[in-house]
Amino acid sequence: MENKTVKKNKIYLKSFGCQMNLRDSEVVRGMLEKEGFKFVDDNKKADIVILNTCAVRQHAEDKVWSEIGAIKPGKIIGLIGCMAQNHKESAFERAPALSFVVGPGDIAKIPEIIKRLLKDWGHSPKSGDSPQSISPRSLYESRIWETDNSCRPEEIYHTGFYQDKKHAYVVISEGCSNFCSYCVVPFARGSLRHRKFTDILEEINQAVAKGISKITLLGQNVSAYKDGKKDFIKLLETVNAMDGVKELTFMTSHPKDTTVELFKAMATLDKVKKYLHLPLQSGSDKILKLMNRRYSSKTYLNLIKDYRKIVKDGILTTDIIVGFPSESDEDFKDTLALFKEIEFAGAFIFKYSPRPDTAASKMPDDVTLALKEKRHKIILEIQRKNSKKYKW
Repeated sequence: MENKTVKKNKIYLKSFGCQMNLRDSEVVRGMLEKEGFKFVDDNKKADIVILNTCAVRQHAEDKVWSEIGAIKPGKIIGLIGCMAQNHKESAFERAPALSFVVGPGDIAKIPEIIKRLLKDWGHSPKSGDSPQSISPRSLYESRIWETDNSCRPEEIYHTGFYQDKKHAYVVISEGCSNFCSYCVVPFARGSLRHRKFTDILEEINQAVAKGISKITLLGQNVSAYKDGKKDFIKLLETVNAMDGVKELTFMTSHPKDTTVELFKAMATLDKVKKYLHLPLQSGSDKILKLMNRRYSSKTYLNLIKDYRKIVKDGILTTDIIVGFPSESDEDFKDTLALFKEIEFAGAFIFKYSPRPDTAASKMPDDVTLALKEKRHKIILEIQRKNSKKYKW
């Protein structure tokens, strides 16, 4: 494709969900800018709209479908991220305006997909155009979906684009193999795969060379990181010693892989921020077992006691799900009691919603929405009071 055709097409890219999605959007933007595409901050000014999506909660999906429906006709529209992986080609049935659907494992293909679509249109999109109005091919022949969830090529992490000029998110692992019964991530992002130790360090060095001094290491479960004999603590120690890095943090850790050794490293490494996000999800052992979390409420509480003993003045945040299938009043009381005892500095509190392919989606969703909302409100009010006690 001629570069002039690329340059006259403007892209609007919007992210939904977690920090992993934010980093993926940076990767996508970096790749497309290298191809000559320009970005705008309003979808009304764009010829191409890309939505990088989250599928962790139904509410997040509903927002995306609504946003697609509100986009003015005549644009190339791409659905990428976890929703794309879950819905695959059926996304075109839900939203016929879509032009392409790309899962998280296939984002490296996006530049070529867009160039191919522009070629199919034959020109820059104009209001009222559609690929069908220009090409005689059928709906599915003129749409593109890539959801093989293939392994990402390492080079996509080295485009050099970061939204924040002082802070960089650096992915150290992709996917997850824990299969918590409520979680769609293993299906949307594939099994756990660790990036090479040397590749991670190279990316950080490149970021530092651009003037970035704050680094956040990202993964669905950073505590499980492994590359040969090098583990997550070794990675923290190595990045902490790098010239140019002034602040280092990480997320997210899974309690089953979080150790006292990690806390000791956090306490002694001077650049590591004294902050830990450790999802609890529930304080009921019955619910934790149904969630396939592989720890008990007592194990979690003991971890917190160790953390606060070792990491002086360490900040602690968490995730909570209310209304998980079969959650009784007693189960919720257990969560409430543990939540009150620990006093988190911050918490993301979610009302359970079934996600496709997960083990929990096969369980009866037997907690009413009204009860979920009541429990959510109770936890939220406690957290608001707790958060006022902390400065971070």
